[in-house]
Amino acid sequence: MPWTSADVPDQSGRVALVTGANSGLGLATATVLAQRGATVVLACRNPVRAREAADRIGGRTELLELDLASLASVRAAAEELHRRHDRLDLLVNNAGVMVPPHRRTADGFELQLGTNHLGHFALTGLLLDLLRDVPGSRVVVLSSLAHRIARHGINFADLQYERRYNRVEAYAQSKLANLMFMYALQRRLAGSDARTIALGAHPGYSATELTRYLPKPLQAANRMMLGPVSQPPERGALCPLRAATDPRAMGGHYYGPDGPFEIRGWPVLKAAAAAAHDEAVQERLWTVSEQLTGVAYA
Repeated sequence: MPWTSADVPDQSGRVALVTGANSGLGLATATVLAQRGATVVLACRNPVRAREAADRIGGRTELLELDLASLASVRAAAEELHRRHDRLDLLVNNAGVMVPPHRRTADGFELQLGTNHLGHFALTGLLLDLLRDVPGSRVVVLSSLAHRIARHGINFADLQYERRYNRVEAYAQSKLANLMFMYALQRRLAGSDARTIALGAHPGYSATELTRYLPKPLQAANRMMLGPVSQPPERGALCPLRAATDPRAMGGHYYGPDGPFEIRGWPVLKAAAAAAHDEAVQERLWTVSEQLTGVAYA
């Protein structure tokens, strides 16, 4: 039997934070968690769209302004969450940006690495004290099939793509960084007295706003494939939902669709690309991430 949203256990009494929860996968994830009784914090860059999402979701929802492309915003959001809550059960690092023109974050990072990886790296580190003593707490990191096409792995020689920008390569690097962060975080959690585990997921090819920066020729091809190839956000969100809530899930598990080429289907355990498991590169990326963000994990 496939794992569906009906398999999500009761979440009453739990506090979950979902980044980028105003649309797409984040909205679908937050909706199910709220329906199961969780208090869901919608951490979003746009307050107006976040309010619209909260009205649509109903249940116990809170708004938290968060721009992952600004470390100042990440720190302010973490401080605000500490004022509101003394615990956090679920942190779903969902928000992301895909293949935009070359841009930089407020702190000078390449936008995709800065938003998809460094912003979430900083946020997780700043919230870990709310998670670590909570039984059953989890950090879920969303990656992508694109992590498999990171030709240069983590390109430490030009991490911010200052010499030559390739939007697809930069996106693939950021998604590989997501998985490397998850595995390195789980290794640290397992070696401590923390009661938190880290897991990963990817949504296959889901019909979301993430494709809005595709070049125009690819936009047309994307529209043609939406029906026969892609799956709706509600189906894609089952992968992070299973990582976040399945009682049988374990630290380091990585979930993706069970269909051909992992493009669509029901959530099952998947194997990440071999490059994601390189511990030496994971540790180098971790050190660089701490240096760039100024967030050191205890």
